[in-house]
Amino acid sequence: MPQLTFQRARSEDKKRQRAAALVEAARSLAIESGVAAVTLTDVARRAGVHYSAVRRYFTSLEEVLLHLAAEGWKRFSDNVCESLREAGPMSPSRVAGALAGSLAADPLFCDLLANLHVHLEQEVELERVLGFKQISTAAVLALTETIENSLPGLGRSGAFDVLLAGYSLAAPLWQMANPPKKLAEAYAERTDVPPDWNIDFTAAMTRLLTATCVGLLNQKAQS
Repeated sequence: MPQLTFQRARSEDKKRQRAAALVEAARSLAIESGVAAVTLTDVARRAGVHYSAVRRYFTSLEEVLLHLAAEGWKRFSDNVCESLREAGPMSPSRVAGALAGSLAADPLFCDLLANLHVHLEQEVELERVLGFKQISTAAVLALTETIENSLPGLGRSGAFDVLLAGYSLAAPLWQMANPPKKLAEAYAERTDVPPDWNIDFTAAMTRLLTATCVGLLNQKAQS
């Protein structure tokens, strides 16, 4: 990909454009190579910003990635809510499928989830983390309401638990289902790796979340 030449942004509009360019550079690099492989130097180079000038726009690489995670939460919420508002019979498997399908369609968000609480929230200034929480909380509330409306027997707490299960499972399952290329090739050559570990992310997520919905519905019905 051709690189932009370094230019100083002087107007406020230019600064906003430069910040957006940094976010897009980080997005493209993360999609290409994975979140763990992204460096601030590479982001700056691809965006055409000198490394020393990056901190005029973001305090760290982690802040840029946190911005991407906030966008991911909104996409996830919008996609699931749109899917579950469509006409048709509702069931635990449909709710589970909507959650799993929306996650599977957004590899970057799944990859970011694995880094969110361990790195991103720990290494970004508190004010920026609180801003992220405001966005992610709005997404969580919208998702919880939509899940509850889809399966009223869950109640609000059950709907939240279904979302919590999906969110908690997505990060490790995505990494397991999408190992680095060299590791995947090594697994393929071994005979002592059980075939069960060849995980289909969407199928596994749908299966596990369907079981979660059914279990919570039964629990609610008996209480």
